[in-house]
Amino acid sequence: MNLFSSMDISTSGLTAERLRMDIIAQNIANVNTTRTVQGGPYRRKLVVLKEIQPDSFESILDKVKGKYSGKGVEVVQIAEDDQTPLREVYDPGHPDADQNGYVEYPNVNIVSEMVDMISATRAYEANVTAFNASKAMFQKSLEIGRG
Repeated sequence: MNLFSSMDISTSGLTAERLRMDIIAQNIANVNTTRTVQGGPYRRKLVVLKEIQPDSFESILDKVKGKYSGKGVEVVQIAEDDQTPLREVYDPGHPDADQNGYVEYPNVNIVSEMVDMISATRAYEANVTAFNASKAMFQKSLEIGRG
């Protein structure tokens, strides 16, 4: 690992959690959207993350030796939640009501979105703390070199 790898790892976490927060905000904003460009109600979106796999010879050698050589996290995809059923609400006066008077609303649950938002916020804060700790260590190293 080089001098700045801990900062690179924290930065990848910050970027991923910011995107997660953007998607959560999008889900909350569309909680009552019954029409989309694709047709039908909005479907909840999820961010899929994975560990960045190191690809240099040195990192592969470190892995063989049993040393940690992670590179952070990356976004694999933004997936649509098609497993959770849509909400059906009886509202015969709604323009999107079917012949029985039911309207399909998005599968967005505000409570679970708020929990996800708190989780993303805490993970973002943890990455900021790790980044600042690395920065403080580097500054102390420079002070040792001056003395």
